[in-house]
Amino acid sequence: MPRRNDLESILIIGSGPIIIGQACEFDYSGTQAIKALKEEGYRILLINSNPASIMTDPELADRTFIEPITPEIVAKIIEKERPDALLPTLGGQTALNTAMSLQEMGVLEKFGVEMLGARYEVIRKAEARDEFRVAMAKIGLKSAPSEIAHTLAEAQGRVEKVGLPCVIRPAFTMGGSGGGIAWNHEEFDTIVSRGLRLSPVSEVLIEKSLLGWKEFELEVMRDHKDNCVVVCSIENLDPMGVHTGDSITVAPAQTLTDKEYQQMRNAAFAIMREIGVECGGSNVQFALNPENGDLIVIEMNPRVSRSSALASKATGFPIAKFAAKLAVGYTLDEIQNDITKVTPACFEPAIDYVVTKMPRFAFEKFPQSDSTLGTQMKSVGETMAIGRTFEESFQKALRGLEVGRVGFSGKKREFSPEEIRQKVSRPAPGRLFALYDAFCADYEIEEVARLSGVDPWFLAFLQRLAVEDRDLESSTLEDFSEEKLRRLKQRGFSDARLAQATSRSIAEVRAYRESLGIRTGYRLVDTCAAEFEAKTPYLYSTFDFSSDEVPPTSNKKVIILGGGPNRIGQGIEFDYCCVHASLALREMGIESIMVNSNPETVSTDFDISDRLYFEPLTHEDVLAICEREKPDGVIVQFGGQTPLNLAEGLLKAGIPLWGTPFEAIDRAEDRGKFSEMLNKLNLRAPENGIATEEDGAVKIADRIGYPVLVRPSYVLGGRAMEIVYDEKDLRRYMSEAVQASPGHPVLVDRFLEDAIEVDVDCVSDGQQVIIGAVMEHIEEAGIHSGDSTCVIPPTSLGETIEEEIREATRAMALELGVIGLMNVQFAVRGERVYILEVNPRASRTVPYVSKAVDVPFARVATQIMAGHTLVELGIQEPNPESTLAVKAPAFPFAKFPGARADLGPEMRSTGEVMGIDSNFGMAFAKASDAAGRTLPTEGKVFITVKDSDKRSVALVARSLTEMGFELVATDGTWRALSRHGIPCERINKVHEGRPHVVDLIKSRDISLIINTPLGKVTRHDDGMIRSESYQANIPCLTTMSAAMAALEGIQALRQGGPDVCPLQDYFAKDMVTA
Repeated sequence: MPRRNDLESILIIGSGPIIIGQACEFDYSGTQAIKALKEEGYRILLINSNPASIMTDPELADRTFIEPITPEIVAKIIEKERPDALLPTLGGQTALNTAMSLQEMGVLEKFGVEMLGARYEVIRKAEARDEFRVAMAKIGLKSAPSEIAHTLAEAQGRVEKVGLPCVIRPAFTMGGSGGGIAWNHEEFDTIVSRGLRLSPVSEVLIEKSLLGWKEFELEVMRDHKDNCVVVCSIENLDPMGVHTGDSITVAPAQTLTDKEYQQMRNAAFAIMREIGVECGGSNVQFALNPENGDLIVIEMNPRVSRSSALASKATGFPIAKFAAKLAVGYTLDEIQNDITKVTPACFEPAIDYVVTKMPRFAFEKFPQSDSTLGTQMKSVGETMAIGRTFEESFQKALRGLEVGRVGFSGKKREFSPEEIRQKVSRPAPGRLFALYDAFCADYEIEEVARLSGVDPWFLAFLQRLAVEDRDLESSTLEDFSEEKLRRLKQRGFSDARLAQATSRSIAEVRAYRESLGIRTGYRLVDTCAAEFEAKTPYLYSTFDFSSDEVPPTSNKKVIILGGGPNRIGQGIEFDYCCVHASLALREMGIESIMVNSNPETVSTDFDISDRLYFEPLTHEDVLAICEREKPDGVIVQFGGQTPLNLAEGLLKAGIPLWGTPFEAIDRAEDRGKFSEMLNKLNLRAPENGIATEEDGAVKIADRIGYPVLVRPSYVLGGRAMEIVYDEKDLRRYMSEAVQASPGHPVLVDRFLEDAIEVDVDCVSDGQQVIIGAVMEHIEEAGIHSGDSTCVIPPTSLGETIEEEIREATRAMALELGVIGLMNVQFAVRGERVYILEVNPRASRTVPYVSKAVDVPFARVATQIMAGHTLVELGIQEPNPESTLAVKAPAFPFAKFPGARADLGPEMRSTGEVMGIDSNFGMAFAKASDAAGRTLPTEGKVFITVKDSDKRSVALVARSLTEMGFELVATDGTWRALSRHGIPCERINKVHEGRPHVVDLIKSRDISLIINTPLGKVTRHDDGMIRSESYQANIPCLTTMSAAMAALEGIQALRQGGPDVCPLQDYFAKDMVTA
């Protein structure tokens, strides 16, 4: 059946900000789908609130709405644009839930919009826990014994039927949000209450625990003709009880017998047919009892899932692209395989290698939270590695994780038997290394399997790796024969690990290895285990042979180094830059070569670059690719700190780097050189000093005065940054955090309280500097720029201050010799401008700036690196006058109960949203709504402000009361408001006794919080207030400028709500204005 000609325009719903459980894999799938449908000639409309994604680039869809993804907003877009169909299966749970609400509101029927990919009944049957359970019973498949509840009382009555421990799964949520394992009645009540709150339909499934069972996933596709294919089987290393997103996973499944696999495959197809998925991809999860082979269906997702990106990258089979084609009428036998160009998509992929995915966690950002892993996902990113064997793949994934490990190793210290048993049995990020310690302590495989629940098949390989690694310690390099060294390399041992064990340099190990003729070989990911020739060069390294399946070309070529696994501080924004770099190179006729290890991203899609290497970003792996490809240049500026950390080693190896010279990066990072440059340019920085030990730091702080901002040099995302208020705090910091960046000193700066922070992104060709945007932070100084709400253009700086900031930026870019992008952070206090730091590389704000001013700066920077000038490219300084764009952060605090949400200089947000409008208040309201903190139009407002804000707060408070809001305030603010005749109720601060403001927040009596902190005590109170406000999704405003913005937003909402407008129209307006 060919494409449907009765459809003209299709609305795609994106997934919104990057959050735990719903990350950039949906940018990847959405981008793929948009390209596939545009290829077919459809007019594509997109709604997504995430400015950092490739899919919201204005040249991708025909109409790009960067708006909050709510049923009300999507309804307005439907009314305005009148699409023929809606595709909700590519934007995660957010898109599905929104589409369900639109159906229930009658919007789709009213405007004649058809739901593609999965009908309403299909989604309901798969997502409503009770309906799914009944459907499984109908086709003879087992589900875990379970009960449904809609209230806590109902749940308490039904848990007795299921028994404890049990698993709680909220309906219509993603990443296990709100769920968990309850071992006792107290935990049960807590998890059920949270799950009911987070489920949009207030429904939870109380399920019998299958702890210790093995867990598997199948990625499945089905079309209108009932062609069904399994794209990929995935096995969790961890047993049931750990969310699949937090488990190490392996593809294809390794421990299934052929009979078990066929049983699972048949069950998956039966589920697809019964649920009614007939044009797209689904993810089906199973549990298998290792004792007797019993098979239980856990759940199925009637959409492209989080694992779909992994399965696509593992096999080379583009699930989202094919799902989009199936949704508009094609069948699998009509779609051509993109890699072989000769086989149809109804051929199931066959792979002759092993893929390992490892999750990356960020518990160091949330030290008070429990790091035990359960059914609620907590990882912030992942890496994927491909090898010919499990061992090779496993060790490549470990070093690709970028957590300071060069292979499978342990703590290298003695543990008591009790400690080892405890660490092996507790599911946590470090359990993998506890397995190493157990094997090095001569634990038997059976005992480790009993304690951990990990299958003995995997443990046999891990035991061999652990013992081999331990035995390396007594070796010298020359002890390794050619046979032994080749075997070690085939099992994934890195040159860095061998150098560590033999007390030699990595270069010496490499030279010795190559002298024995042991070199890296490269094989193809081809979807068909080499049965057909692959036309797409998508490669992975292996030591099982030394030849090449695809030789390098002699074309002019450039290698782009990606950012590796997502983490807080280094995420999708950098992948956005890498994708633009690749597209720009291809446009210029230069071969683009991408190196990255992140399966979630657009950059690792095989059609983004001319050649893709799916490899860890380590010196050994990248240098091997460089020596093979002999590039004309390597771009290290776009992938965040990961590629920058490799720059010096690549330079020493004679690899040419494109863009800003490495010396300029060092000059910006080295505090002494940086101060010299500022003095030369007559620019001002806060008083500062450099400390290498505790007493030195105290002397500097005494000289410049408290509070001070302390941080290690050469870090990203504000890692280990802190505001310190006294000597005791400073000594604690120095004793704990001085190791945060080995080999680099700690920087001590005077912290400018009550200042406004400003970010600037610019691009330079070495002769001319174009300012992309000046971003004014709405939060107070001291909050990391990634966690701050900010606005383009500034609303309160004044022309003189803004021009001084622009001139300082230009002067520094030219002085450093920047070729490409640069980011500068300023603080404005009164009429004085201070420079906080300079980063001569792509920053995380580049996508936001690019969308806000309609200039693709990453692409422009790549063209400049290739030798073009800004004049040649015709780039002029943008001046957006008719639109304001507000960026707001999305936080993961709800995933980390117990973690304090007091924001500071260390970044903690996982993603961002953008609100754009011609009115600042409305742009702010849209951004708040998109980030999950909807501004209220009625209710109770809590206010507590510092003394310097007490005069200006009266204006805000009076406006709120005039709109009908009730006010609650702490003593000092209450007195100030009372003096102005503003009605207000008094409440205690946190440290003044009960009942206090946090009690009020917890009982959901507050709709909005205005809280401007100053100093150590109030910052502590502020942390508690923020923590509870984020758990309750209550907007919390920490500056008077934010309060004024919110006031404007509330007024705008009360006057008729937001209008919707695509980016393309905003930019057309700006062109008319210009």
